Amino acid sequence: MSVPAPAAPPVLGLHHYAYRAKDAEETRHFYQDILGLPLYHIIQSDHVPSTGEYCPYTHFFFRLQDGSYIAFFDLGDDEAALPSPNTPAWVNHIAFAVPALADLSAMKARLEAHGVAVIGITDHHVFKSIYFFDPNGIRLELTYQIASAQAMRKESETARQRLDEWTARKTQWRAERAAQADVTSRLKPQQNDRPELNR
Repeated sequence: MSVPAPAAPPVLGLHHYAYRAKDAEETRHFYQDILGLPLYHIIQSDHVPSTGEYCPYTHFFFRLQDGSYIAFFDLGDDEAALPSPNTPAWVNHIAFAVPALADLSAMKARLEAHGVAVIGITDHHVFKSIYFFDPNGIRLELTYQIASAQAMRKESETARQRLDEWTARKTQWRAERAAQADVTSRLKPQQNDRPELNR
C-alpha cells in the first residue's frame, strides 16, 4: 500500500538559474557593466556539495531587481558549455523583464554600442522582445509585456486544454510515424498564433 504524497508546498519564485561561464571576468563585465546587474554573491570551493566530486569552481551570482539571480560557474578551464547538437540556438534562452517598452529600444542601442548583435524589437502580441547572446553563447531575451493582467488570466483559462489537445495529437503522430517509419515528419500545432509569419 502506497503512502499518499504530501501536498506540494508553494513555489515562491525563481531563486537563480545557473550556467557555465568560460571566464568569470568576461561574464561579469557583460552582466554588470553592460546589462547593469550587480554582482552580489560568490561561492568558491574545490568540491561540489551536492555530489562530493572534486571540481574546483567559482560560482557567482548577479541580482535582478525582484531578488532573483542569474548565476554562473567558472570551472577554471576557459571552456564554455557546448551547444546542444539537437536543439536550434534560439530554443534555450532566458528572458528578463523590463519595466517599460521604451527600455527595449534603449537597451538595444546600449548593447549595439558595446558591439553586441541584437535581434528585434520582436512583436509576440502579448509581449515585445529583443534577443542577443552573452559571451558564453547563452541566448538572452529582454521583454516587456504589453498584454494586461486580465488578458493573460483569460489566456490561462484555455492553456491546459490547448496543451492536452497537443498531447493527444502528438500521441497519434507518434503512432503514425512509427507505422510509417518516417523519422523526418514534424508535428504541427493545431492553432497558429502567429499567422502573419506564414509564407
